[in-house]
Amino acid sequence: MIERSPLAPDAFPELPAIDGVLISVAESGLKYKGRPDLLLMQFAEGTQVAACFTRSLCPSAPVDWSRQHLAGGEARGVIANAFTGKAGADACEALVTAVADVLTCRPSRVFAASTGVIGQVLPVSRLEPSIATMAGTLAADRWADAARAILTTDTFPKGATRRVAIHGTTVRVNGIAKGSGMIAPDMATMLAFIGTDAKLQAPVLQACLSAAVEKSFNRSTVDSDTSTSDSVFAFATGAAANPDVTGIDDPALDAFKAALDDLCIDLAKQVVRDGEGASKFITVNVTGAEHDAAAKRIALSIANSPLVKTAIAGEDANWGRIVMAVGKAGEKAERDKLAISVGGTVIAKEGAAVSGYDETPVTKHMKGQEIDIDVDLAIGTGKATIWTCDLTHGYISINADYRS
Repeated sequence: MIERSPLAPDAFPELPAIDGVLISVAESGLKYKGRPDLLLMQFAEGTQVAACFTRSLCPSAPVDWSRQHLAGGEARGVIANAFTGKAGADACEALVTAVADVLTCRPSRVFAASTGVIGQVLPVSRLEPSIATMAGTLAADRWADAARAILTTDTFPKGATRRVAIHGTTVRVNGIAKGSGMIAPDMATMLAFIGTDAKLQAPVLQACLSAAVEKSFNRSTVDSDTSTSDSVFAFATGAAANPDVTGIDDPALDAFKAALDDLCIDLAKQVVRDGEGASKFITVNVTGAEHDAAAKRIALSIANSPLVKTAIAGEDANWGRIVMAVGKAGEKAERDKLAISVGGTVIAKEGAAVSGYDETPVTKHMKGQEIDIDVDLAIGTGKATIWTCDLTHGYISINADYRS
C-alpha cells in the first residue's frame, strides 16, 4: 500500500453492528496480494435500498445493473469489484447471479459496485469460488474489513457512524467509502455503502440520500475527474422498528436527515484527505454570488484549478490565481467587488491587494495542513463550500504508475 496520507485520521472508528446487515470479504488476489479485495454484504428480507450514481455517459456495467434494478426498492445483497463494457456486463451478471444463488434471492435484489482500472474485465471464474466461501463467513461486526476490501490507491480505510432517534426509537447509521483519485462525483473512483436499521420506505430513503449526496460527495473534488463507477448506496433494514414516518417532510425524520448529511460529509472529507499525493486539505468558501448554483460553480473552479492547487502545494498565497479561477467559472463576477481571504486574513479587496497587507499570518497558515480560502463576490446572496486538496508530484507518480 502507498504511504499513509499525512491527512489521515488517527484511527478507523468503531462501527457497531447494524441489525439486518451481514458482511464478508475475500482475498481473490486479482491485483493486491495479502489483502481483501472483494466485498459481499447480505441484508435482511425487506431491506429498502436507495442509490446515487455517476452521471458519466460511459458508466461501468455495475452502475448499469444497479440503476436498472433500483426501482424495485428492495435489496438482499451487494457485491463490490469491477467490470466494464459488454464483456463487463456479462461478468457483472454472472457474478450477481452467483451471489443470488448463495443468498437464495432473485438476481434483481443483488446490487453491484465497481472500482479498479477502467476497461479491464475481471475473470469471473477466479471470483466465483470466493462467493460460496464468503457466504459461509458472513458476520455483523465486519465493517472495518469491508472498508479495507474496497480500497485501491487509498492509503487508509474510511468509515463513520451516527446514532439518532426517529419517533423516540434509536436507530444507527454506518457508512464506509473508498476513493483517492479520479474524484469529482457528479450525481470518484468513489464508492460508498451506508447501512441503517431505520424503518424507511425506499422513496423516503432515496430522498434523504439524494439530499445528503448533494451536500457532501458532490461538494468534494480531488482532481476534477468523474469516474465511470461512482456509486453511493444506502440500505435500510427496518430492524429498529421505529414508528412509520409520513414522508420526507415528517419532522420526526429531521434528526435522521441531519445525521445522514453529517455522516456523508464526514466520508466525503475523508476521501479528499486521502487524495492521491495530498499534503493539504483545502476548504473553499464562496459567498456573495448571484445564487447558490453560481457559488458552487465558482468554488469548484477554484478547487479544481491546477494553478491554485499547485500554489497551495508550494505554500504560495498567489491570490491572482484565485481571481483567475473565479473569472473562468462562467458565472457573474465583478473584479472591483471581489474580496479574497486566506486563513481568515483578507488579502485582496475591491479587486486589489489591501492597503498595508502583512503576508506573515498568511504564510504561516499556508505551511499548515488545513487551508481555508474565502471568496466574497459581493453581488448577491449565493453561497457554497467545496472541499479539495493540493496537487503535488505524488499525484503524478501514483497515476503514471497505476497500471504497472
